[in-house]
Amino acid sequence: MRNFLPRSAIALAVSLASATQFTPALAQGPALALEEVLVTARRRSENLQDVPIAVTALSGQALRMRGAADISELAQLIPSVTLEPSRATSTTLTAFIRGVGQQDPLAGFEQGVALYLDDVYVARPQGALLDIYDVERVEVLRGPQGTLYGRNAVGGAIKYVTRRLSDEVDVRLKGSIGSYNQRDLVATASTPLGDGFRLGGTVARLTRDGYGDNLTTGEEHYDKDLFAYRVSAEWLPSEDWLIRLAYDNSDDKSNPVAGYRPFPGAVSGVPVLDDVHDTTAGASERPSTAGINGNNQVEAEGLMLSVDWDPTDAITLRSITAYREDYTESVIDFDGLAVMDFDAPVIYDNEQFSQELQLLYNADRWNAVVGFYYLDATAANDFDVVLGQIGPVTAYTGGTVDTEAWSVFADVTYQLTGQLSLSLGGRYTEDKRDADIFRANYLGLGSPFLGNDSALLLAVTSDYEASKTYTDFSPRVNLSYALGEDATVYLGYSRGWKAGSFDPRGANFVTPEVERGFDAETLDSYEAGLKMAWLEGRAVTNIAVFYSDYQDMQIPGSVGVDSDGDGVNDGFVGTVTNAGKAEISGVELEGSVLLTERLSAQLALSFLDAEIKEWLFNGVDVSDQRAVQNTPEEMAYIGLTYTMGLAAGDISFSANWSYKGDVTQFEAPVPVIDQDSHDVFNASVVWLSSDDSWLLGIHGKNLADEEIKTAGYCFGSGGCPSQLGLEDNTTVFYAPPRTVTATVEYRF
Repeated sequence: MRNFLPRSAIALAVSLASATQFTPALAQGPALALEEVLVTARRRSENLQDVPIAVTALSGQALRMRGAADISELAQLIPSVTLEPSRATSTTLTAFIRGVGQQDPLAGFEQGVALYLDDVYVARPQGALLDIYDVERVEVLRGPQGTLYGRNAVGGAIKYVTRRLSDEVDVRLKGSIGSYNQRDLVATASTPLGDGFRLGGTVARLTRDGYGDNLTTGEEHYDKDLFAYRVSAEWLPSEDWLIRLAYDNSDDKSNPVAGYRPFPGAVSGVPVLDDVHDTTAGASERPSTAGINGNNQVEAEGLMLSVDWDPTDAITLRSITAYREDYTESVIDFDGLAVMDFDAPVIYDNEQFSQELQLLYNADRWNAVVGFYYLDATAANDFDVVLGQIGPVTAYTGGTVDTEAWSVFADVTYQLTGQLSLSLGGRYTEDKRDADIFRANYLGLGSPFLGNDSALLLAVTSDYEASKTYTDFSPRVNLSYALGEDATVYLGYSRGWKAGSFDPRGANFVTPEVERGFDAETLDSYEAGLKMAWLEGRAVTNIAVFYSDYQDMQIPGSVGVDSDGDGVNDGFVGTVTNAGKAEISGVELEGSVLLTERLSAQLALSFLDAEIKEWLFNGVDVSDQRAVQNTPEEMAYIGLTYTMGLAAGDISFSANWSYKGDVTQFEAPVPVIDQDSHDVFNASVVWLSSDDSWLLGIHGKNLADEEIKTAGYCFGSGGCPSQLGLEDNTTVFYAPPRTVTATVEYRF
């Protein structure tokens, strides 16, 4: 922080569920003021300024005006949030909020930030980096969640909410062209079919050439090839009932993503490339990935049924039933070279069923939510680690982790006086994990499990089945006080918890304790906040100050193993550390100001102090050598929007700047893959017709063409914890370069 110039303030103050979107406007009457923002963050309609929690939301209209492509862009303007594609993928999500998250996508590791698609918890990160289309809003809640809905979340929650169907015929077409031959088309239509019944659907085809080239295969690198659709129906048999049925499907056939090599090949001598988006990776065309035919594809689908019934004006009964599954075949080229030094064909196969029941009560001075949640999920992965220049040898890992979890939760708010309110909540959770793990080393390019029947078994390194049940009670308490009509102050405590599990990469023959699994992690969060409107309603600011005591952090990793003592690592083993303790504290500011009737500013700011306090390794505290992952100490955002009338509509000129401090990708700093502090500049020009039927927009992103590291693999030199392969295998993944996109939308 000491090197950071205070450059910032406020993110978009926009709505949550059933929210009025933020748009600078004249309030009723002569005074110039911001519109009131209504949210349902606590399962009831409230003014955002009265809600005593740290929450940000972006309406579909705000995202539309920004030209946002996927949810990772939200991290530019929301305090204390990191959203990125995971290593070697385009659509697997790595999410961190206030220093809490999980970046390992393997079975056995649950995410620290909960992702919801229309109130349905998405248990696995594959396919979770959602593209933004057919969206009503995206909500981000910071801090532990679990007493109001769904799955318990230790770090926070992201809620992607699709648009409700209209009671009139509604057809929308959106086309985009842009840099790197971007070609996107989204078509949406809905219609009423008789009284109280509506049917709708959306189809999206999103394509783009690569930001770089694969110099070995001739394919595009960092390209996009996605087809997705969604169909839904709503039935309102009476004013007391709402029944929604929805199905979504996505198919991502983008090419494999390989990291940039900062060092030349130690054996092959391949030089460092000039463009960080280029690669010489050849695994997709080599025998090392023949078991999946070199395929790189992510398929995901889900079915959801929700039922709301209002038996009285004060009571709502809600049921949310859902099934989701996804299947991934992925080529991971750790070495990023044409040679088969360190390659991995990977299969992820996940499915889940969830059922949630809620009772909501809202009357007089009482507001309450009581709920039950059930999850039955299976996460499976099969992968080979092929060391083609050593032997060749292959380390196969196959693991299935089943989760059966149930919980009961409640959150009650009582208005003690006209200004003072007290909220008490709690959640009891029982998570059962069942693991079936097998690992073995083979001589040959690939294992029998992924197509190489001629492979010779060298040694079984892990073979076990295990089961463990974890239980927890997590409380929440919040006290809020209205200082007047324009200000609310609050003080709260909440506990976050995530069950333990089993590491599918662990070798129980060498380390039998892996059969016992790793422990649960807990986080105690204390937060104080002030929400206020000022300048006679022309500005709002929301300030949150928090302190988190993080115990038994689950930190997974992999290290090379020298099985024959010849000084060369010829295998690997997974490691999971329940790091002793971390303390994370911070200050967050967000809000908006209407400078004139036409000019508005949006600002955001966060300062975080995240520190590992205890990390025991072989009985020695190495906390001074460890860092909290994916958590910049400082973040800032400022945006300006000027709107004026033009040709039977309004034209808006927007520009924004975001800043992120230094980021450590893993628990140990590695300068070659860690990202230094950086700036991102974006700008848009959007014309919207007065009847909202036409939109013409041009959006420029990362206009300074900043090279931004988002992830990496570290199995070579430059400070890596261990080495694997012979080619000095350190690779780095990068965010998109400068792009410009033109968009046309028509609604009729």
